[in-house]
Amino acid sequence: MKNDQNQSRPNPNSDKAKRPRGFAAMDPATQRRIASEGGKASHESGRGHRFTSEEARAAGRKGARLAALPALAPRNCS
Repeated sequence: MKNDQNQSRPNPNSDKAKRPRGFAAMDPATQRRIASEGGKASHESGRGHRFTSEEARAAGRKGARLAALPALAPRNCS
């Protein structure tokens, strides 16, 4: 099959405006309700995780170290 054939085929969706689908099409309250149900189910099944205060401190330290790296700092391009 040639590449020319794929390019010459009209796109049936090209005239239509793009509309959000799935979660993006839902109102924020519905999104929150569904996400909350997923989180509750995760914890009930034993697969959910809650950070201990020590784990949270370690994550904060790790983030602070990464933010302080000069390679990641914004550079002035002037």
